[in-house]
This record gives sequence, structure tokens and C-alpha cells, in this order.
Amino acid sequence: MYTADGKRYEEMRYRRCGKSGLLLPEISLGLWHNFGSADSFDNMQGMVHTAFDLGITHFDLANNYGPVYGAAEENFGRIMERDMRPYRDEMIISTKAGYDMWPGPYGNFGSRKYLTASIDQSLSRMKLGYVDIFYHHRPDYETPLEETAEALSDIVRSGKALYVGISNYDSERTRRIAEILRENRTPLLINQVRYSMLDRHIERERIPETCRDVGAGVICFSPLAQGVLSDRYLDGIPSDSRAAKNRFLRGDSITPELISKVKALGELAGARGQTLAAMALSWVLRREEITSVLIGASRPEQIRANLAATKGAPFSEEELSKIEEILKK
Repeated sequence: MYTADGKRYEEMRYRRCGKSGLLLPEISLGLWHNFGSADSFDNMQGMVHTAFDLGITHFDLANNYGPVYGAAEENFGRIMERDMRPYRDEMIISTKAGYDMWPGPYGNFGSRKYLTASIDQSLSRMKLGYVDIFYHHRPDYETPLEETAEALSDIVRSGKALYVGISNYDSERTRRIAEILRENRTPLLINQVRYSMLDRHIERERIPETCRDVGAGVICFSPLAQGVLSDRYLDGIPSDSRAAKNRFLRGDSITPELISKVKALGELAGARGQTLAAMALSWVLRREEITSVLIGASRPEQIRANLAATKGAPFSEEELSKIEEILKK
């Protein structure tokens, strides 16, 4: 029987999510990868235990995480039933709906029909009475934004979620849905966006500033650019890697020019006393608008290693300039 580490809150730092009362850990665990139907359940359970023992209280899922669709939620539900139930009130559990989940016209995008059915299915798979955050996973340019927002608000009012989130929304639609949600008295809590040293689109679109203006937090996924900002590809493409399998990362994107940049960043990280992965996470967290970064892991040891990101020294102006110089080559 699992018993959580009594010192689990001593190392992790927590940040306020926008203007809400909710604090999130600087490092959160995403269950996008390695929680599917073909993965080892013992390893999944070990990763959840390790994360929680390290003060990672936030676990992020979506209805179609797998494979197969729904498998990550089902496996997480098994872990909750086996040994995490006593700690439910110390956990922030989020899930999302917006991408394809079941056949036909009602299993995708942002209609009231889809979102309402999705939250019920997700709660059933995870064996939960509610989630802490329910996200609309992506913008839907066909469904009226008012319909999507009202469905999210009704899910909160029903007690099936405590907070409302969005994911992959640009600045304009973030402002619009935030206004509607505020009128519905269910304020926008957070926007989940992709952000890393190698993917800077949220800076160009000023999404962090927009979220700050509307009182929402920001949580970033793919902060390691699917593992590129680590030592994973420095000596070629491993046969079991995402790039080798063209799974969320194309093998032909791992170019000699990219590896040259990654090696230079690794040298800078070493001078800071960090691994490249830890420095990449620290770089995302350097911005005060960022509430948390989502990490993925294939084994518990990776989670422990990534926690070093919360202990790195603040970046000097010289280091930040050097990073920009490397990236522009």
C-alpha cells in the first residue's frame, strides 16, 4: 500500500494561477505519453507515486490520451482507486476535450453536446466525482464561442469541475472567451499552450501578456520540444524514440544544424550546473506569467531529474543573450 512521502512539500515551489486562489506546482506531470493501453501499469503507477512524493500535485490528462483513446484516463483511474484516493484533496487533476474522441459529428470540437458528454465519460473512466480543471482542448471556429463557454460554465455549475481552462487559444480568442466566462461568473483560470526555446510562437502572439491581462495563468506543454532539448538525440536517433517512430516528432526534423544548437545549449547548461533538460524547463519558468510547466516522462527517474529545474540559479542577462545567440545561428 502506497504511503506518500511526509516531506513531499519541502522541495517544490508553487505559483498562484492568475488571479485565482489556486496554487500549482512549478512542475506538473502530463499523461500524454506512456500511459496508454500498451504501456506498463507498474511503471505508470511508479511515475504517479514519484511525482506526488516530489510535491508534484498536478496531473494533466485529456479524453483522447492513449493510445487507445481514453486509456490514460482509465489507467489513471485505476491508480486513483488502488492507492491515491486518500490524497485526492491534495491533488489537482485536469482533463480536456476538443479533439476527436468517438465517431460521428458529436465526438469532436466544441459543441455543448460534445463537451457535456466528454466530461461525463472522463469522470467515469477516472472514477472521480469531479476534476479540478476542465479544458476546452482547442479552438473551434465553427461553433459559436458563446456556446462553448456556456457549456464550460454549466460543467462548473454542475459540480463536475471546479475551474475552467482553455488550450491552444490565441490572444484574441483568449480575450473573448475570458470576457464571456467572466459574465457567466466562471472566470477563466488558465490557458495551456506549447512553449519551449525552440517554439516561441506564444511570445510573438503575446499570449502570456494577454493571460495576465485577463487574470488567467499559463501552463506550458512540450517545454523540451518532444525531447529534443535533452541529451536524447545528441548521438543520433534512438530506435525507441519519438523521432524514430515519427510519433509527435518527425525524424527528418532532427537536422545537423539543430543538433549543433542543442549541443551548444548543453554546454551552457553545464556551465550553469544543470542538465540541458533542466535548463530548458528553467528557461520557460523564468517568466512570471508562467504558472507551471508540464513534463512527460517514460520512467520515474526522469521526473526526479526534471525537478532540478526548480533549483537552478536565475538567468543572468549574459546567459539569456547567449541562448538567443545560439538559437539564431
